[in-house]
Amino acid sequence: MKQALLIALDSVGIGHAPDAAAFGDKGANTLGHLRETIPGFALPHLDAAGLIACEQLGAGEEPDIPTTLSFGCLTEVSPGKDTVTGHWELAGAPLERPFATFERFPDSLLAEMEALTGESFLGNYARSGTVILEELGGEHVRTGRPILYTSADSVIQIAAHEAIIPVRRLYEICEALRPLADRERIGRIIARPFVGEPGAFHRTANRHDFAMRPPVTILNQLASAGVETIGVGKIGDIFSGSGISRSIPTQSNADGCAVLDRLLAESPTQPRFIFTNLVDFDSLYGHRRDPAGYAGAMQEFDDWFGTLLPCLNEDTLLIITADHGNDPTWTGTDHTRERVPLLVKEPGAARNLGVRSSFADVAATLAEWFGVAKDGLAGSPF
Repeated sequence: MKQALLIALDSVGIGHAPDAAAFGDKGANTLGHLRETIPGFALPHLDAAGLIACEQLGAGEEPDIPTTLSFGCLTEVSPGKDTVTGHWELAGAPLERPFATFERFPDSLLAEMEALTGESFLGNYARSGTVILEELGGEHVRTGRPILYTSADSVIQIAAHEAIIPVRRLYEICEALRPLADRERIGRIIARPFVGEPGAFHRTANRHDFAMRPPVTILNQLASAGVETIGVGKIGDIFSGSGISRSIPTQSNADGCAVLDRLLAESPTQPRFIFTNLVDFDSLYGHRRDPAGYAGAMQEFDDWFGTLLPCLNEDTLLIITADHGNDPTWTGTDHTRERVPLLVKEPGAARNLGVRSSFADVAATLAEWFGVAKDGLAGSPF
């Protein structure tokens, strides 16, 4: 029974993209800078598979080292460096024009938001999610007003203490804004629940993303052809449920890997595609500019990856990649425009897949693997 497993290591970039200067990211290198700055940092299983070879390709070098998996690197064509843009392109639907971004929402738009939700918001400026709680968390607790903020991504973020605004109500506020966000081409609305006391607030695992509904992607094509499509982590949110047969939210990278272990232990009754996002690299360490934490998370994934390969048979295609970079040594707190790695376990000998011209080559390859038509999706199979 054919299967495919696509794992997106959220934000694990391998060096600035050719157009990185336009995004202020020339010189960014998520993995390279971890290797340079963290003493003892090592990824033995991933490097043996070909991760170092991916990095060499991304740097314009020609690798000459043995690898256990096929390797390459992906170059994004969409005009953006956010989660939705990257995942949609991986699924065969690159953006032709970028999502809208804001430093603050205009007064007229803010008035519409408050009218739609019946709320009076605090904030309305761009800020890191942890910093905004330090700045406005106490006032939120005193007043009961939800916190509205944004970032360099195309996003409306709304934070609320779970004891002040219940999680279900926070979700309702976000859902009420989705039609407005669609009109304004804002990629995501993110509910950001938190708990704790002033000076010690922390966000909970009840985050929920309300994304714009995507165009047709490989998920839709596979589902229409009878392939079960399973989204693990925030995949269901990123694609607004479109083309997904089953969605399994997770609370951490470790939880996501445990879900994959359980799924791979099953005996599927139909062909299936498992699309997984492991978000901790990005949300806990990249945005917070925590190189040591990022390195630790990579090493934990490397340990698990060492147990994965023996579980895969010749009927299972494995693709490991990322959706953008988020160099924890870089300035600011935003994503970085980088190429991303491509590791593939496929039938036959490991080979050099080269520098790919689009993330969408992943979708084209999945279409070929399952024998379904691309039907207008972008990308070339590898």
